[in-house]
Amino acid sequence: MTPIDKPKAEWKQLLEPERYEVLFKEATERAGTSPLNKEKRDGTFICAACYLPLFDARFKFESGTGWPSFYDTLPDAVDTKRDFRLVWPRTEYHCARCGGHQGHVFEDGPKPTGLRYCNNGLALQFVPDGETLPDLRS
Repeated sequence: MTPIDKPKAEWKQLLEPERYEVLFKEATERAGTSPLNKEKRDGTFICAACYLPLFDARFKFESGTGWPSFYDTLPDAVDTKRDFRLVWPRTEYHCARCGGHQGHVFEDGPKPTGLRYCNNGLALQFVPDGETLPDLRS
């Protein structure tokens, strides 16, 4: 995946303030507030900033956490780094293309991976099967 280097000021102009805070200031939305929690259709979850496809809807599961959760990502869609903000280390993941913060990955998910990608709903958009994915933002 070739990263894009867009200044944060440009992302701030393109995105709603709440999305910008999550994606580029690493904020977290309140649990249970995302309409994507209830999304059950087939389709693709894409980065709300650059539109890179991140998750197939088949990877989504109900984690009981209040955030959309997935047990796997699409190939080369996310990168990770260690996050020490809450004292104990966590693994943060972000869009491999624009660097937008998506959430944290934990090792308490279902088979086959055992992973739980706990995602901010504001960092995603859902595109149902049958609809065309938007062109990637440059």
